[in-house]
Amino acid sequence: MDAFSYLSVLLSIILGLAITQLLQGFGQMLQGRERVRWHWPSVLWMVSLLLIYVQSWWAMFGLRDVKVWTFGAFAVVLLQTILEYLLAALLMPPAAPEVDQRAHYFAQRRPFFATLILVLAVSLGKEVLLSGALPLSLNVGFHFGWMALSALAMVIRRDWFHRLAAVVAFAGLVAYVVLLFTQLR
Repeated sequence: MDAFSYLSVLLSIILGLAITQLLQGFGQMLQGRERVRWHWPSVLWMVSLLLIYVQSWWAMFGLRDVKVWTFGAFAVVLLQTILEYLLAALLMPPAAPEVDQRAHYFAQRRPFFATLILVLAVSLGKEVLLSGALPLSLNVGFHFGWMALSALAMVIRRDWFHRLAAVVAFAGLVAYVVLLFTQLR
């Protein structure tokens, strides 16, 4: 077994837990749907996070080319997956007799979007650490676009903005995957 095969097990477990957090929470809300006040931007963010997790796992295949792993390099990759898990933990409301998704979303918006900014910054830092350079300019552009959107979402509380932000983020994620990650490399 090579080093990356060994290290990727822990990364896959954490991403699997993040996906479980999303799917289990959504399943619980579906089961108790009569007690849930739905907020479609929250649901769209759940779908977006699922796409982020799958894309992250897909892109990690490229790390198999890293020949020498240090604990520090692995820690940065691990940090990205841990922060990705925390996004699901912040987005999913706790199990309760009554769930108001909108109220939960707005109560968690600052830590959620701050964590998303950290995920994006660590993602770029990981590339610099492992390859010695930033990724393609299109990739960097998407990262900075989401960081700017997230920073705005931290300070703007207007519902219309968060509805728009959820749609723009999802459309951007789809474009990102289609333009940069359609083939396993």
